[in-house]
Amino acid sequence: MRLSQLKAGQRGKVKGFESSELELKLMEMGCIPGEIVIVEQIAPLGDPISIRISGYSLSLRKNEAHQILLED
Repeated sequence: MRLSQLKAGQRGKVKGFESSELELKLMEMGCIPGEIVIVEQIAPLGDPISIRISGYSLSLRKNEAHQILLED
């Protein structure tokens, strides 16, 4: 499952990343494997997505969220 597939209020555990290009950037922002991520809000047109991870809120573009893999 991917982060972009979750709806507002749902949560998941980060498993890994599809793209190595964004991996370092996302890990620096707290998206590390094993962390719980909660989708707080999704913009009306679906982009951006506001999530809560590592104790703070973070906004991601839908294509960035699509590259975050979650455990089933």
